[in-house]
Amino acid sequence: MEIRQPAVAGMFYPESPQDLSNTVKNLLAIDDPVNMAPKVLIVPHAGYIYSGSVAAKAYHLLEPLKDKIQRVIMFGPSHRVPFTGLALPATEAFNTPLGMVSIDTQAIEEAAQLVDVQVLDIAHTHEHCLEVQLPFLQTVLAQFKLVPFVVGHASAESVADVIEHFWGGPETLIVISSDLSHYHPYQEAKAIDAATTEKIKHLDYHLHGEEACGCKPINGILLTAKRKGLEVTILDTRNSGDTAGPKDTVVGYGAYALR
Repeated sequence: MEIRQPAVAGMFYPESPQDLSNTVKNLLAIDDPVNMAPKVLIVPHAGYIYSGSVAAKAYHLLEPLKDKIQRVIMFGPSHRVPFTGLALPATEAFNTPLGMVSIDTQAIEEAAQLVDVQVLDIAHTHEHCLEVQLPFLQTVLAQFKLVPFVVGHASAESVADVIEHFWGGPETLIVISSDLSHYHPYQEAKAIDAATTEKIKHLDYHLHGEEACGCKPINGILLTAKRKGLEVTILDTRNSGDTAGPKDTVVGYGAYALR
């Protein structure tokens, strides 16, 4: 079996299984009255000390769905490898310090036949945006298979077509991985991220890279949401200046649920 090994364990999140498990459980220990069964989550992908508490606002919604969700379709931006379209891995599992996550190989074979989709393992090898989501999913869900897409240069329509192909029913969760603005002063970043959040809330699928590094997959899900009549719930918006960093230059994070 070909397995993708962790690329950012010990950097973005703890490498020790026990430390990682404790970190994720502590982040998920949220006293929050929001109670909903989301079809889609949009979550950040920075180091856990920066964005983990924001991502946890989304993932704790899944705890009542622990045994219902059997498959997770993930989309995130390519930070390292330039390419056109959407990239699938050639591996059969993703490994994390918490154990193996099996790839839905049948879905991968099916996806590889779609327009704008290719198997490009190098796009996944060192990419952190999907990897950092897995320990949360491994903690809140019982058993699930993964269909991971790294998104390169792709239109909202092409991403939306892939999303709709794998939409499924309540057994399928869709996760979009993206941070918001990058490297602005604190107040400027808050203003930019507030405007981006308004766009997301109103299903405006024309975001650009200055608003969100994962603008391509976000645009795809917002177009899908518009087609399907979904609504967005804003769960949390903060930046690194609110969590664990200085305020002279920050990165923005948002957690959103769609149903």
